[in-house]
Amino acid sequence: MARKTPGNPIPADRLGEPHAQLRDAAGKLLGGVVFKDGQWVLGLDGRMVGESASAAHVLAILKRAAAIARAEGRDVSLVFSATLRAAAHQEAADNGMGFDAFQEHLAAQMNKAEPQKG
Repeated sequence: MARKTPGNPIPADRLGEPHAQLRDAAGKLLGGVVFKDGQWVLGLDGRMVGESASAAHVLAILKRAAAIARAEGRDVSLVFSATLRAAAHQEAADNGMGFDAFQEHLAAQMNKAEPQKG
């Protein structure tokens, strides 16, 4: 039996229940979120890039990817399920903040982790 190497594209229907899609203007799937085995799985460019029990975390990351693409002048669309949205907003509320505040907090953490250009 052939062993899959990390990074090989995995069809979404084998990953789990789809909950979000980020697509370009031509309809090409750029990223998405599926739910499988109690984890939210984030995929970009046809590859699984991470998983988390945190709906808020994966939705915020995918929304950030969409914002970055738009800032670069790319026309992208992001759609996500009511289930993912509700779970993300509830998780943020459980942590004493709204989802927008959660996103801002995560973006600030990610910005601090990025190497400075210069």
